[in-house]
Amino acid sequence: MAKTAYLQTGQITCHDTRGHEVTCRGSGQDGEFRKGAAWPEPRFDADEYTVTDRLTGLVWCRDASLAEFPLMWQEALDYIARMNDEDALGFSDWRLPNRRELRSLISHQTKQPALPQNHPFTQVFNGWYWSSTTATISPAHAWYVDMGGGRMFYGGKDQSFMLWPVRGPSNGLIPVTGQTQCYNDTGESIPCTGTGQDGAFSPGACWPVPRFEATQDRVLDCLTGLYWKRVTDLDGPLDWQQALVAITQLNSLPNGSHDWRLPNINELESLVDCSTHSPALPPQHPFLSLQDVYWSSTTSLYEPDWAWALYLNKGAIGVRQKIQARFHAWAVRN
Repeated sequence: MAKTAYLQTGQITCHDTRGHEVTCRGSGQDGEFRKGAAWPEPRFDADEYTVTDRLTGLVWCRDASLAEFPLMWQEALDYIARMNDEDALGFSDWRLPNRRELRSLISHQTKQPALPQNHPFTQVFNGWYWSSTTATISPAHAWYVDMGGGRMFYGGKDQSFMLWPVRGPSNGLIPVTGQTQCYNDTGESIPCTGTGQDGAFSPGACWPVPRFEATQDRVLDCLTGLYWKRVTDLDGPLDWQQALVAITQLNSLPNGSHDWRLPNINELESLVDCSTHSPALPPQHPFLSLQDVYWSSTTSLYEPDWAWALYLNKGAIGVRQKIQARFHAWAVRN
C-alpha cells in the first residue's frame, strides 16, 4: 500500500451543527478518526532564524513576516530571488512555498493563527500568504492561504499579501500539486526557468502512474492508498449532518464495505490537480457524477457551526454553515 501522502488535520474535537462540542465516538467526524500522517511531538525544531517541521521535513523562516509588508505576487517571487542572491539566513535555496506546502502548516484545531499549538514562529500575520501556485482557472490569480483561519482561495497577482519563505525537500508526505506550467502576472504562459514558481520546482512526492485504479464501485488512489466511491454523490445536495447520516446509511447496506466515512478536508484536497480545473482532478480520472462542492468531516474551529468543504471546480478550500443543504457527500475508506 502507498505511503500516506497527506497529513492529519490536527482536529481532535467534534462539534454539532450549532457549534457545540460533542463526544466524538460514533460522530463520523474528523476528530473521531484523525486520519492521515500523525504529527510528531514536538512538531518543530527551531533555531534563531529557521524552523524545521519534523512532520514534513520542510525548513521555514522563523520570522513569518520577513518582508515586513504585503507584496504583489511577482514582488514576492523577486524578494525570494534576492534572498538567494544574498545567502539570506545562511542559505541560497529559498523558495515561495506552493499551496500544499503552505497548507501543511495549518492546524484545524486552532485559529488566529491556525497553526499548531506551541509553534515557535514569530510575527505571524493572521491573514493571507502567497503561494507559488497559479490558479489555473484564472491564471492572472495565484493561490493564497489565510493563516488566521485556514482558508485557501486565489487572488489577483496585482494584489498584495504576505510571503513566508521555505527551503528543502519534503519527506514524501506532501505530493506535488500537478502544476508544471508557469504564468506571468497577467496570466500569460511563460517559460518556467528562473521564475521561482511552483511549475519551475514541482516540489513534493511524485504521483504514481497510473494514479487511479477503478472497479465498478470504487476507485483506489495509488498516491494516498485511499478508496473513494466511484459515484461521487450520495443523495445530495445535503446539509452537513445529512452528509454524515448518508455515510451511516451507506455502511448499513448488505454485501458492501462497512467502514466508509466522510473524508476530512486534507483527504479531499489530496485529489486536486492544480494544472487543470472544472473539475480540478487529474486527467483521465475515473470518477462519475461529479458535483462542484463536497462536505468534509472537518469542523471550522474559527466558527464551529461551519464545516470545511472542497470546491472541486476551482480546487479551493472554503467553509459553509452546517445547516445549509448546499453541498454533496463523497465517501472514502482506507
